[in-house]
Amino acid sequence: MPNPSLPRQQGARQNPKDRIKNFDPVVVGFDEKTALLEAQRCLNCKNARCSAACPVNVRIPQFIEALLKGDVGAAATEIMKTSLLPAVCGRVCPQENHCEGACILNGRFKPVAVGLLERYTADTARNTGVLRPPVAGKSTGKRAACVGSGPSSLSAAAELRRLGHDVVVYEALHDFGGVLRYGIPAFRLPREIIEKEIQTVKDMGVIFESSVIVGNTITVEELLKDFDAVYIGSGAGLPTMAGVPGENLVGVYSANEFLTRINLMQAYKFPNVDTPVGIGKKVVVLGGGNSAMDAARCAMRLGPESVTIVYRRGREEMPAREEEIENAVEEGVKFEFLTVQKEILGNENGRVRAIKCARNKLGEPDAKGRRVPVPIENSNFIIEADTIIVAIGQKPNPVIPRKTPELKTSATGVLVAKEGGETTMKGVFAGGDIIRSGATVLMAMKDGITAAGKIDEYLRGQNDKK
Repeated sequence: MPNPSLPRQQGARQNPKDRIKNFDPVVVGFDEKTALLEAQRCLNCKNARCSAACPVNVRIPQFIEALLKGDVGAAATEIMKTSLLPAVCGRVCPQENHCEGACILNGRFKPVAVGLLERYTADTARNTGVLRPPVAGKSTGKRAACVGSGPSSLSAAAELRRLGHDVVVYEALHDFGGVLRYGIPAFRLPREIIEKEIQTVKDMGVIFESSVIVGNTITVEELLKDFDAVYIGSGAGLPTMAGVPGENLVGVYSANEFLTRINLMQAYKFPNVDTPVGIGKKVVVLGGGNSAMDAARCAMRLGPESVTIVYRRGREEMPAREEEIENAVEEGVKFEFLTVQKEILGNENGRVRAIKCARNKLGEPDAKGRRVPVPIENSNFIIEADTIIVAIGQKPNPVIPRKTPELKTSATGVLVAKEGGETTMKGVFAGGDIIRSGATVLMAMKDGITAAGKIDEYLRGQNDKK
């Protein structure tokens, strides 16, 4: 019988004093005992609010029920009916905004720890050899190209393969995974997990090609000569800078560059790797989202005296996950709330020495309902810094749109696409950050899965016209 009054299980965690010295996972996760205890808390609701709130509609009660029966393989199969990246989602999905936020136990009890259960299921099924990738459908004779190898393209590729189409994924970098690999630190998402999730997609028969820059190496028009449809899931890799004087000084990084050096090029292992990253003694990170938390927590692991996050609103308004904010606090990251950057100051050698800031107060809500930061007069102050990391947003790289005039973009540089991912170019679909500018892994996955369904309709419609 379900027992929701059992204490919610948390999973083992590294001590903050230890974890700031390594890039090992912060959360160790469930063992079998804690997983089964947590699974007993699920009420197995018939009208599951959790599944309805999940962007990819993971069959949550069904996989938890299989876990309770001791069938980890069946539990993993239930998850993979709608999500091909369970070990990733179990680690980085903001469950508090989706499944766990909708859990019926909220209020009287704490919600079921769906994320940790999903992670346990995926890891255990794979480690014990009972995880089975979905079988590819009967061949349709159609071919689709997926641009990028992040969560959106991976999901589109897997779903298209499940529907029977031949699929090739093209990645600009030398390693696959997109933002999963270059944007998310190993202490949140270990590299071997990315490898294993991608291997599942490969096992379905999807072909992967690296070091291919669509828009330069090959154009979208050229892809359409070899493929019947193209899905663009190339993400948003172009950083947004703060637009203040001094941004060209040595020691100013975009979060994209800093995280790529750390996560993809493993700069923290210098001199055992070729790419160094110097941060000095004092680091300031601008921004309040997950990228800002990731940059600050990575910087903390490089051994500076201090890391300070500067954010123009208060803690309650921060878009980052509460868990990541708490982790940053535990690890010693400092916060300057209601603070805005004014100018980056340099020394005689052209290097960063400090940042000039001013205090804010929150004014009336804007069109999105968020209270607007209003500068307070005569509130300027200085924060000493050797390194500034700008993590205030990103937008799509313009290479593909510039080389493909038929693809229309909005004023913010994102591709114009209808619901379902259909772009302004026949046979070309898109999803993830390239149409959203910024999205969670789960929303990118949803876009890929939804677009795959539309691509399938498009490809089968071609057959009907013959």
